[in-house]
Amino acid sequence: MNYNLELLAPVGSMEALHGAVANGADAVYLGGKLFNARHFANNFSNEELKEVIKYAHLNNVRVYITVNILIDNKEMERALDYIRFLYEEDVDAIIVQDLGLARNVRALFPDLDIHASTQMTINNLEGVELLEEIGFKRVVLARETPLEEIKRIRKSSSMELEGFIHGALCVSYSGQCIMSSVIGGRSGNRGMCAQPCRMPYSIMDKDGELLDDWQELHLLSPKDLNTLDYIDEIIDAGVNSLKIEGRMKRPEYVATIVDTYRGIIDKNAKATKEQKDDVRQIFNRGFTKGVGLGDFGRDFITMDRPDNRGTVLGTVVNANRDSVFILLEQDLKKDDGIEFSLVNGKNKGMKAPKDGKKGETLEIKKIGNIRTNSVVHKSSSIDLLERAQASYEEEKNIYPIDMEISVKIGQKPSLQIRYKDYQNINDVDFIVEAAKNKGLASEKIEEQLSKLGDTQFSLNSLNIVLDDNSFLPLSVLNELRRDGCQLLNDALQNIHARVGFDNKEYIQKKKEVLKFKKHETTMDRLLSIKIDRIEQIYDLDLNKLDRIYLPLKDDLIEVLETLNKKDVEVFVATPKIIYGGGMELLKARLDPIKKLIDGVSVENIGTLKFVKENYDLKIHGDMGLNVFNSYSVDFFKELGLGSMTLSPELNLTQIKQLERVSGGNLEAIVYGYLPVMTTKTCPMALVKGCKDDSECENCNFAHGYGLNDRKNMTFYTARGEGFTTIYNSVPLMVLDSMDQIYSAGVGMGRLDFTIETENIKEIQTAYRRYIDHIWNEKEAREFIDTMKDDTEITKGHFFRGVL
Repeated sequence: MNYNLELLAPVGSMEALHGAVANGADAVYLGGKLFNARHFANNFSNEELKEVIKYAHLNNVRVYITVNILIDNKEMERALDYIRFLYEEDVDAIIVQDLGLARNVRALFPDLDIHASTQMTINNLEGVELLEEIGFKRVVLARETPLEEIKRIRKSSSMELEGFIHGALCVSYSGQCIMSSVIGGRSGNRGMCAQPCRMPYSIMDKDGELLDDWQELHLLSPKDLNTLDYIDEIIDAGVNSLKIEGRMKRPEYVATIVDTYRGIIDKNAKATKEQKDDVRQIFNRGFTKGVGLGDFGRDFITMDRPDNRGTVLGTVVNANRDSVFILLEQDLKKDDGIEFSLVNGKNKGMKAPKDGKKGETLEIKKIGNIRTNSVVHKSSSIDLLERAQASYEEEKNIYPIDMEISVKIGQKPSLQIRYKDYQNINDVDFIVEAAKNKGLASEKIEEQLSKLGDTQFSLNSLNIVLDDNSFLPLSVLNELRRDGCQLLNDALQNIHARVGFDNKEYIQKKKEVLKFKKHETTMDRLLSIKIDRIEQIYDLDLNKLDRIYLPLKDDLIEVLETLNKKDVEVFVATPKIIYGGGMELLKARLDPIKKLIDGVSVENIGTLKFVKENYDLKIHGDMGLNVFNSYSVDFFKELGLGSMTLSPELNLTQIKQLERVSGGNLEAIVYGYLPVMTTKTCPMALVKGCKDDSECENCNFAHGYGLNDRKNMTFYTARGEGFTTIYNSVPLMVLDSMDQIYSAGVGMGRLDFTIETENIKEIQTAYRRYIDHIWNEKEAREFIDTMKDDTEITKGHFFRGVL
């Protein structure tokens, strides 16, 4: 057994905290009211956070606070002030997504542990090593990271590794999803995700027709992760912290899941049928072991519904005008939740009006047009809820302490107090004297030291060392008790022995940390183009662009030799997701062409580290790095990026403020179908029944198919390099706003050609003409109007931003 192993529980309320602690969590993670990725959770106020930290530390449980969203320039100071509060309240670590924020935290609070959020999309050894080099304590690995890659990381890195073992999943790699953002302005990177993955979609074929039998299904909705049968493999791979998802779940869920995993980990045993039944009953969308452990397609996605379905209660065997008759497959108790399937395809629930036994046919009053022969689910179990509640509902604020008091004539009295691994000894400035009359009795000492009603402690044991005929005022005994309890309380609440900042010193240090470094800008009104397929290059006018990004494929030499004859900067674009073997493939593709290209574009920090250490080439940072503020610009410049693509979730005001203070060669995507999701699984695998991605290269569904939503908008998909990209339903088109975008500080506007098969040259020419002042704004808008004849367009977030 790995004794450094940690079971990490989600907390969304004080009751959930009690449930986690009482059932064996080693650590908890939660969010405050500010800067966390679960904006709609029941997050904690600062006063509540104080209570959480105090309660957890008294129970020897660590507390990690999420500060795991992208931070805007104007928010940075407030974020640091919030982290100061957490630091001084003795939080054990913070969980961070934004690398600009992490850089500032490291400078301002060097002894505060920082954990890299799963929103950073860290899924390879190189990414872990880079974060270790800059001072991170732990990485929360991308949920999709396979066990073999975790073993590779563990073998070469001492970084603490955290991995999810149970709960809800994102279908997209975390940090690489902007679907909620582009649809409704609610950004997952800002904690406001509207969960479009849980909505119904239909599959659109290459001819624009909906596939029969593949309409209005939940094609992007993952089942819930459940690794009860695989926990040994996860631990053996090298994961230190086993993370349960569920900050928005009820306390009974937290208690049940923590208790179950605690039991199998401590006993090094498989989960029993009863444990598995409880886990399924408390909440499930169907279960998957996750793509990291090999599930794919139908094993990973729950197509029929996106919500809890509980357990199978029985089958409707008959129904009349007033009643429905259920053949029970398990016992039912009054007030259990029951859910029926209606003829219209919806579900309707109720509380059980009476008990029922397995094997009986139970008659219940009909609550709708219920389908005969349909399955009835038990959505909640009153017995399970009561058991879970009982595990944490006893008094939570009484901590048993052991005392030893010494009262000797001619000496100062002393009191030692112990609680778990903590202890203190204190005395008072009073010399014990011989009593003139009756001496102090042991019973009186015990009576006074037991008066702990105004504290969170209770007396577990008391050892009294007492000289006969000693005199000691009761007020001195009370003082010993009060001072000893206060010392212990202070120690337990400040286990890291941190000293709070002098406010003037903090303000000065913060001012220095927040000082911007202005970087040189060498780009001015440039145009770049990124293509997804090599054949798209033949639709371009190579004389009308300043930089081109080619997909890094085999057999690029002929194309590169042609480009080298043009006055154009040539970069190759690396995949957004790369594992260990992918780095070897990347090297095999880069080595033959390294003298024919100017640079490499990277989308994750692992690739950045690999390219920087192995090649003397320019490095560009693409949108996968989520550059959202000036501090991130500064961070990536220090790491060696010569230019970077700004997050498409920034608006013009934010871009202007960012560039004004930091400069740098900044690029913005100004045309294209933005990638809104990057997934390991493939929606088309649901149609084909694929069990893995071994046949993707030859799959007819790899390109040209799409997901049609409730508003009849189609999000086209493309499979390649081991993952699926889902593109926005309409292209970004800001041709007539290019002057404003350049004036905001963008040095290079980029056209992204992905799923386009026509109008590529026309779009390029239009942008070039407007940029070069050949066209005026009226002509630009006329071109946009012709585009609208074929498709709707969007201006993205340039003029609205995200929540």
